[in-house]
Amino acid sequence: MPKKSRRSKAKQQARAAKAIQKGHPQQLRPIAVKPQSPAGIPSEVENFTSRYQYVMPEVKRIGILAGSIILILIILSFALG
Repeated sequence: MPKKSRRSKAKQQARAAKAIQKGHPQQLRPIAVKPQSPAGIPSEVENFTSRYQYVMPEVKRIGILAGSIILILIILSFALG
């Protein structure tokens, strides 16, 4: 099931703001508040780091493989050329 688009969230928040201004709090829906993370780190950053823990070791492994292949190609070019 897809997430709500930002546009629909903005519309809902605008309706809630209008209801507050008009004095109709019974029409409001509770809006989930994101908890603040400690030390001022945005929760989005924490979410990415916990979700993509495997990326940096994979990038290092790919870099080592690419470097070794390029080194082998350079050595072969001198040996065969």
